[in-house]
Amino acid sequence: MIEMSLARLAEVVGGTLRDVPDPDALVTGTVEFDSRKVTPGGLFLALPGARVDGHEHAAAAVEAGAVAVLAARPVGVPAIVVEPLGPSDSNAMALEHDVDGSGAAVLAALARLARSVTSELPDLTVVGVTGSSGKTSTKDLLAAVLAPLGPVVAPPGSFNNELGHPWTALRADRDTRFLALELSARGVGHVAALARAVPPRIGVVLNVGTAHLGEFGSREAIALAKGELVEALPPAEDGGVAVLNADDRLVSAMAHRTSARVVTVGLSSSADVRAVDVQLDDQARAEFTLVTAAGSVRVTLGVHGEHQVGNALAAAAVALECGATLDQVAAALGGARAVSVKRMDVQTRADGVTVVNDSYNANPDSVRAALKALVTMGRSAATPRRTWAVLGEMAELGPNTVIEHDAIGRFLVRLDVSRLIVVGEGRPLRGMHQGAVMEGSWGDESMLVPDPEAALEVLRREVRPGDIVLVKASQSVGLWTVAEALLADVHDPETSEEHDR
Repeated sequence: MIEMSLARLAEVVGGTLRDVPDPDALVTGTVEFDSRKVTPGGLFLALPGARVDGHEHAAAAVEAGAVAVLAARPVGVPAIVVEPLGPSDSNAMALEHDVDGSGAAVLAALARLARSVTSELPDLTVVGVTGSSGKTSTKDLLAAVLAPLGPVVAPPGSFNNELGHPWTALRADRDTRFLALELSARGVGHVAALARAVPPRIGVVLNVGTAHLGEFGSREAIALAKGELVEALPPAEDGGVAVLNADDRLVSAMAHRTSARVVTVGLSSSADVRAVDVQLDDQARAEFTLVTAAGSVRVTLGVHGEHQVGNALAAAAVALECGATLDQVAAALGGARAVSVKRMDVQTRADGVTVVNDSYNANPDSVRAALKALVTMGRSAATPRRTWAVLGEMAELGPNTVIEHDAIGRFLVRLDVSRLIVVGEGRPLRGMHQGAVMEGSWGDESMLVPDPEAALEVLRREVRPGDIVLVKASQSVGLWTVAEALLADVHDPETSEEHDR
């Protein structure tokens, strides 16, 4: 964060100084909500939560070097105190976090601070990415393609809500050239609130799928929420650019909701930035020709899955808008790897078993994409390899949850995945298992087990060298323990064929 005095900081966030001996003391370090990560010169965010109240760690944060604490009540150490919000004001913030009025006030203050700091960085270009799936992968690709043009700040993993979004923005300083941010939503108004906190100049909308369908109610409602990003962009004459997926009708329709200049991406022949002659290697990594108004170039991706083509096109469009050359884009995309954990992280054990850890999250669209990548990897080898799908529940699908899980089971059989292990209990998971069994001639190729431990027991007993195991579920399932245990069983880093952390 840029240097700021406590007096100025209090003015920016609308708080009052309490127990502050020197109002001119400068915050020169980072803003942290974990007192264990506070560094000298930093600011500690005392965020009340359901299990832990940051106010109780204020003294420890100051002892660790924090100049002050941003809090909702006095804490006995130097603090900037903001007044708790009432229910109506808290609701108006469109928060994803389940916090009380005190927590909402601290988050609102954080958003005001992020807006103030980023507005004082005239050379900073803010790029926002939203969509039902692919945000994190695209953000990682964006960071890679923008890096040759200048210093980039991007969030770790999926830090994309009203806490992670401004927290990431406050990592920017006067040397930062690009800020690549994800914007998540579990309801109408969430994306708009994040865009107000850190206004983007370039906005990317990837897709409108079924993630969080249970909370939105329909894909049209999801489109309404995701389109808030393009509505927040500055007009074309002020540099605003909306990058829209031409292959998704609900996304391409957002062109009418923005005054920014629209750049379309996709496989469609009408797209401004498009991919032609897409081919996949035996690790499901795509190679294609990137076609633009400025010319074309061959691109070979280092990340796995055909779905990454669309993500790469979006990143390429942004980089070209920011001044990158086609050769720079191709080189950056070729060198990019999956840096966010548990997302298409492909590793091969010393005995030839490949584990695809895509267990951070799951929705019907992302599961289908991962399954397609799994099958491509199995079929592309000189000798076809057995493929295993270890799948858990896809959360937040609402009344369609059983239908969606059943459809995944059937889809998996049509792709000819060798084996399916459905992990967990409840109607949706029974639906996935039964969908697989009822589709075609499947029988014991699918099994339903109660927990990750049972799944691991089956895998340890039956997986053979050369097999490929995909592990995927919503984050709450914690299915990554299966992938990590499999890799720990037999793993020699010296002979690992692929390691894409």
